[in-house]
Amino acid sequence: MDTIVAVSSPPGPGARAVVRLSGRSAKAIVEQVWTSVPESPDCGTDASSIPDRRAVLAGHFDDGVGLLPGYLFWMPGPASYTREDVIELHLPGSPPLVDAALAQLFLLGARLAEPGEFTRRAFLNGRLDLTRAEGVLGLIEASDLAAQRSASKLLVGGLGRRISALREGVENLRALAEASLDFDTAETGHVDTTQLQALAADLEVALGEALLWEERREPSKGRPRVVLAGRPNAGKSSLFNRLTMETRAEAKASELGRALVSDLAGSTRDGVSGIWRIFGVDVELMDAPGIEVVSESADASAKAQELARGERSGADLILWAVAPESVVEVQLQSDAQQLLETGNPVICAFTKSDQTSLQEGADSAGGISMTGLPPGDCVTLSSKTGAGISSLEDAVGEKLGLRRAGRDPGATVVAAAALGRELSARHKTAIQGALRALDEARGALVAQIPLDLIAETLREATDELDSVTGETTPEDLLDRIFAGFCLGK
Repeated sequence: MDTIVAVSSPPGPGARAVVRLSGRSAKAIVEQVWTSVPESPDCGTDASSIPDRRAVLAGHFDDGVGLLPGYLFWMPGPASYTREDVIELHLPGSPPLVDAALAQLFLLGARLAEPGEFTRRAFLNGRLDLTRAEGVLGLIEASDLAAQRSASKLLVGGLGRRISALREGVENLRALAEASLDFDTAETGHVDTTQLQALAADLEVALGEALLWEERREPSKGRPRVVLAGRPNAGKSSLFNRLTMETRAEAKASELGRALVSDLAGSTRDGVSGIWRIFGVDVELMDAPGIEVVSESADASAKAQELARGERSGADLILWAVAPESVVEVQLQSDAQQLLETGNPVICAFTKSDQTSLQEGADSAGGISMTGLPPGDCVTLSSKTGAGISSLEDAVGEKLGLRRAGRDPGATVVAAAALGRELSARHKTAIQGALRALDEARGALVAQIPLDLIAETLREATDELDSVTGETTPEDLLDRIFAGFCLGK
C-alpha cells in the first residue's frame, strides 16, 4: 500500500496544524525534508535521520521555500493507529504554509488520503473492527453529548467485544456438533445433544443481552433539523412553502404542514413543520414564530416567542430570513446576536429578491456586513421565482454535513445521522438473525435432526455476527461508512 498524507487538524488558520502520513515510505519521505534540532531528546548523531524506535523530535520542515519550525511524532508500525509506519508533523497553522508542506510531500511520493482512509487502513489491518470504526465516525460527527456517548460506547468496543465473544461461542458449539459426527454415541468423543442444547440456550441469552445493549445505546439523531427565524413578514412562510413543495406534492395534505402566507405581521404563532429534501436527504424544516411577533394578545405573543426560542435552541441550523425592507443595521445586529447566542450555525437568506434590484449573485455586501456573518453564510433568493434556492441548498448542505455524490444534482447523498441510524439498525438485524439461527439449531437438536444440518445452521449465525464486525460486510457499505470521514481521519 502506498503512503498517504492529509491534514488531520480542523481546517482554517490556527496555532498548529497536524499533517499525518501513513505507509511504508513515510519515514523515508519525511527524512528528506526534516532536520532535528540538536537539543531534541531523541535526536541522534544525524539530525536528518529518524530513529527506529518511537520518538518525538523538535526541528524544522523544509517546504522548498524556507524552514518551518515544528515537532515530529514518529510511530513505527505495527504499534500505530493504522498498524503502518505513521508520522505526524505539527507545523505552524497558516493555511498557505500547510499547503506548501503538503505540496512538498506530494513531490516526494506521498498521495492525498481519501476520506476515512486512515481509519479504513486501521480496519483492514486488524487494528479496529467495524463497530469501532463506526464509533470513530460517530464521534467525529457527534453534535451533542448523547451522540458522543453513543459513539464512545462503540469506540471502546462495547458491541465489538460482545460480538467477538458470541462468535467464539457459536463456533465452539458448531465444532462440537461437527466433531460428534465422527463418533458413535457410545464413544467418549461424542457430545450428548442435551449438552449442545444447553450451550445453545446460553448463547441465546447472551445474544439477547447484546441486542438489548444496542437497543439502549442512544442512536444518532434523526433527521437534521432546520428552524426558520426572522422578523414578521420577512418571507419565512413563503420560503417554507417553497422549500417543502417537493415533499408536499408527494404526500397527503394532512400529513405535512403548510405555512400561512399573510401580509399581517405575526400570522405564524404556532410552529409549522415540513420536510425539505436537500440532495435527496430529508431535513425537518420548522417555520417558527417571527422574532418579536406582534399579536392582539400580549400573552399569546409571549408564548409564541417562548416557542420560537425553544425551537431555535434545539435546531441543528437556524435559517435566518431577512426581507430587503428590514436591512437596518441596528435591527440586523440585534437579531444576529439573539440567534448566534444559541450556539447553533446560522445562515442568512435575503428574501424577496424578485421585488428589489437584488438578484442572485448581485452585490449585497452592505447587508451581509451588517449581519456579522461570513459572506459564504449569506444567500440572496426569491421564494416566488426560485432564484438562489440552489445556492441556499449548497450552503445548508455544507453546514449539516450533507454531500453530493459526484456532480449529479440528483445523486444520493450520505447524511451522517441517517447513516448512523442505518448502521444501528444493521447491528440489531444481524443479532436478531443470529438469534433466529440459534433458536432453529436448538429446536433441531431437540428434534434429533442430523448434526451436519445443525452445524450448517450454526454457520448462518456466525455469518450474521461477522457482518457486524466487518468480516463479511459488503464493500459498498464499507465505502459509504468510510466516505463519511474527513480526509485526515
